[in-house]
Amino acid sequence: MFVLRSPFKPTGDQPQAIEKLAHGISVGLKNQVLLGVTGSGKTFTIANVIQKLQMPALVISHNKTLAGQLYQEFRDFFPNNAVSYFVSYYDYYQPEAYIPSSDTYIEKEAQINDQIDKLRLQSTANILTRKDTIVVASVSCIYNIGDPSSWENMMLPIRVGEPADWRALAVKLVDLQYERSEFEFKRGTFRVRGSYMDIYPAYEDYCYRLIDQGGKISTIEIVDPMSGKRIDQKVVESIIVSPAKHNITSSPAFANAEAQIRHDLAVESDALRRAGKELEARRLTQKVNYDLEIIKEVGYVNGIENYSRYFDGRKPGDAPYSLLDYFHAAYGENFIVCIDESHMTVPQIRGMYNGDKSRKNTLIDFGFRLRSALDNRPLTFDEFYPKAPHIVYISATPHEWELSLTQAHAKSHAHDGKVESKANNGIVEQLIRPTGIIDPMVVVRPASSEIPDVIAEVQTRAKRKERVLITTLTKKTAEDLTEYVKDKGINAAYLHSDIHTLERSDVLDSLRNNTYDVLIGVNLLREGLDLPEVTLVAILDADKEGFLRSRTSLIQTMGRAARNIRGEVIMYADKMTRSMEEALAEIDRRRTYQMQYNKTHGITPESIQKAIREKIIVKEENPADLLDPRQTKETAFDFGKLKNINPSGLTPYDRTKLIRRLEREMKRRAEAMDFEAAIALREKIKSLA
Repeated sequence: MFVLRSPFKPTGDQPQAIEKLAHGISVGLKNQVLLGVTGSGKTFTIANVIQKLQMPALVISHNKTLAGQLYQEFRDFFPNNAVSYFVSYYDYYQPEAYIPSSDTYIEKEAQINDQIDKLRLQSTANILTRKDTIVVASVSCIYNIGDPSSWENMMLPIRVGEPADWRALAVKLVDLQYERSEFEFKRGTFRVRGSYMDIYPAYEDYCYRLIDQGGKISTIEIVDPMSGKRIDQKVVESIIVSPAKHNITSSPAFANAEAQIRHDLAVESDALRRAGKELEARRLTQKVNYDLEIIKEVGYVNGIENYSRYFDGRKPGDAPYSLLDYFHAAYGENFIVCIDESHMTVPQIRGMYNGDKSRKNTLIDFGFRLRSALDNRPLTFDEFYPKAPHIVYISATPHEWELSLTQAHAKSHAHDGKVESKANNGIVEQLIRPTGIIDPMVVVRPASSEIPDVIAEVQTRAKRKERVLITTLTKKTAEDLTEYVKDKGINAAYLHSDIHTLERSDVLDSLRNNTYDVLIGVNLLREGLDLPEVTLVAILDADKEGFLRSRTSLIQTMGRAARNIRGEVIMYADKMTRSMEEALAEIDRRRTYQMQYNKTHGITPESIQKAIREKIIVKEENPADLLDPRQTKETAFDFGKLKNINPSGLTPYDRTKLIRRLEREMKRRAEAMDFEAAIALREKIKSLA
């Protein structure tokens, strides 16, 4: 059961928005738009809709920073429910590719973030085992992750009273891709110690201890994996252990798939030979045979997802299984899909398929992959849309497509005039901020003097302990401006896509904590960021008409200053563009609307007060964390700590992790022509290897 915890009650126009959205879903509307201004509490509204309808939800965001913020908010609203986080788990990802012009094969290279991998596995486990699940996801949720029925069938139930046959249990756990490890106990492993077995699920922060008494499992305890101490005294009668990976296969499934894979291999390799591509045919045969042998031995191989069509029983061209299929497997049509910042997220969902297809076609043509690799892909939008039974598009600036779709759908669902059109037209406006904050004043200043002017503005606000956001047009400009501002004695940082997923939230928290006075970025500073301490948003080169300076972008960017009563926006421009005119007109309209509401209800505007939330993941103390995982230019590498590392005190896991960090830092130093530091790092790597 969903139970919403909040010190606030719906106010302003939140109650009518909650009622309309809930009513629309209950009468079968597929599409609705929540058109809500910045700071109007759209997330709180959606949380109330979830509680009112008691329906699981998938919330999709177009970037990981906003997904992280939404995850934290929903986790606070529903502390006793299963709130999960599902984003791409790569800190670094270089997809497999081939460049024919230079005969260059680029092997897939990826560094998986173990913490995010845990949260992804936790998401699917929660969906299939609980009825009170909310998953906050990036657009990666439309990618193939394997058949949910296969994953569910491989779940391992363990109950008190069953035989304590550790050998038989170990075989089952290995089938689920768990590893036996007596010394390096980490997620996705198990160990046997005399009369008990410890299982460390790949998706939890604790482990299960099964205790043998008289040949039976007498007790199941929840214990701390580091200390081995019991951390929860509740009686556990049974547990369900979910697989340690997505895209795994059972022995029967492999036996059925192998014959088809070998048949397709013969057909495709013969076709390559007939086309005069003997090298490509031999390459393909060698690759596929190697993969099949590894899968047969251990049940998994890097790149197993490229064979997923065979294991899933899909036909060529069939849609892959994505996170949406897990929702369908668990809840049928009884769940909600909320698309946050839909004006950005919907186009991103539309665009994922084509880029993936182009790269794989080249690999197939030159014998690096079977044609089945094309079926390991993201959903097309035409495949995604039918899988979402109820969609709420959330945006302060919804696209014309969402607006027209909701209106058309609402008309087709009107019946006998029993439902008021206002409550059932698919578009729900939420233009009132409960705090009474009015949209910020906007001033336009010459772009010719933007840098000295914005630095003066930052210095003024820094003295008042207020924060500033500056948006630029390129990442390079953001980085250079950050360095220039820091040289002026201002605490500054930049935020863009090169900053790793989980560290983006840390950067934002540092801004709120007054570690930084100003944050400089490109597009990540645009939608949804909840930063009440920000009193100024500066938009450089506002008159450069284009995607980053369109009407929608400008309105979204201005909204970052709408959480503080001292909020102000400065647009630096030498001419007034059409986008600027339309954005200013819309901001004026919303200001007038809020001011009239405040006057009518006697509201005095107040800045939003919001505590800094607990981090998504609290980093554990670890020798391998001596380096800042962001690896950005401002990273301070502590060579003093490096010299004090005792190799004999590292576990194999910590040693591997540290070597990878050192290798990345060594490459970065070499690229920066800091060869002395690179040599020192190389020697340390040699001593650890």
